[in-house]
Amino acid sequence: MIQVRNMNKPFAQSCEDNKAVIFKHLDNLLENKHQLLEIGSGTGQHAVYFAENLPHIRWQPTELAENIAAIEMWMQDAALTNITKPEVLDVAAQQWPLKKEFDAAFTANTLHIMSINHVEKLFSGLGNVLSDGAIFISYGPFNYNGKFSSESNARFDLWLKDRDPVSGIRDVDELKAFANTANIDLVDDIEMPMNNRLLVWKKFG
Repeated sequence: MIQVRNMNKPFAQSCEDNKAVIFKHLDNLLENKHQLLEIGSGTGQHAVYFAENLPHIRWQPTELAENIAAIEMWMQDAALTNITKPEVLDVAAQQWPLKKEFDAAFTANTLHIMSINHVEKLFSGLGNVLSDGAIFISYGPFNYNGKFSSESNARFDLWLKDRDPVSGIRDVDELKAFANTANIDLVDDIEMPMNNRLLVWKKFG
């Protein structure tokens, strides 16, 4: 069990609320995977929770430079051997500073925070660092056929755009088009609580 020592660590309630329901699916999806890249690790709460419960996975957190310290606080308290040092990653960078190929990737509640250009760059970058047969798991709210899946998601989208005009809930068809250019296909779409989805993508050679 993770021992919490530093009470001043950054904390995201959303991570606390969704980690268990996400893990129910990660447990099966990542059964035969070993090297996982997390895009936008945020506070680091997901990284330590999932790494603790998936000891066969070597978990690589990434974030923008200003958020790395938060992840390190959570890692220090968790003292897990299967989480690697967090890497600074801007998904829009021409070349990602990651040396190895990964057989899995994960991101939660990031695609609607990024600009659409950054989302496109994310899929392009994943195409370069994922091995053939690797899976990419993305959690969050998504639109279908240009429409919101719920009134609450429509309100959330307005809130996002009021906070940052380039953000917004992304349409699955648009994501498929970005993924296709990186030889990545959508292979599963799992309904989750609170009008969220777990999209499972696979990299093909």
